[in-house]
Amino acid sequence: MIRKLRSGRRFAVSTSLAGFACLLALWIAPASHAQDSVVQVEPAQTKIEFSLGSSLHTVHGRFALKSSTIHFDPAGGKISGAIAVDATSGESGNGGRDARMHREILESAKFPEIVFTPTQIKGAVAAEGTSKVEVSGRFRLHGKEHDVTFPVEVVAEGQKLQVAIHFVIPYVEWGLKNPSNFFLHASDKVEVEIHATGHLENTTASN
Repeated sequence: MIRKLRSGRRFAVSTSLAGFACLLALWIAPASHAQDSVVQVEPAQTKIEFSLGSSLHTVHGRFALKSSTIHFDPAGGKISGAIAVDATSGESGNGGRDARMHREILESAKFPEIVFTPTQIKGAVAAEGTSKVEVSGRFRLHGKEHDVTFPVEVVAEGQKLQVAIHFVIPYVEWGLKNPSNFFLHASDKVEVEIHATGHLENTTASN
């Protein structure tokens, strides 16, 4: 039963992870740059971690960023592209629990990616220093899409960007299985923490 509990948690977490990873790219483009900017996020420097509390303990785990392609127009505040999280990479340090999570909850063989498609950013990212913005878009998990908005903190150092995101995912409201049972009670929300490093590349707009 404990394995079932942890598996459900991980599933909920994966959804959050996806949204977080996506956001990383969105905030990377400082508003001071003209025309179109491209944000390149470094998968190896991106951490997508989750935690789910229960009546006995808190389960911790992580997912890996698979790819990201984000275009940002600072003049209009528009964002496009997509960020994908590798659903099959989810792990919490327990082989049996993780295997069940992928097989019965995430069905990662059938839905191998968790994708975030950004559509709008509110707030300006300074060319240097710390900025706080909000990114909105569509979050696709297990074949279903959800409208989401995440708060993002960006620290710009020239073309280098450090992104930090912390948010809560109401996975039960999203239709995910509740891992609670007669002996254990799990929270109906999952906390997600994302830390990423990216680089801003300016492109020349064609007239």
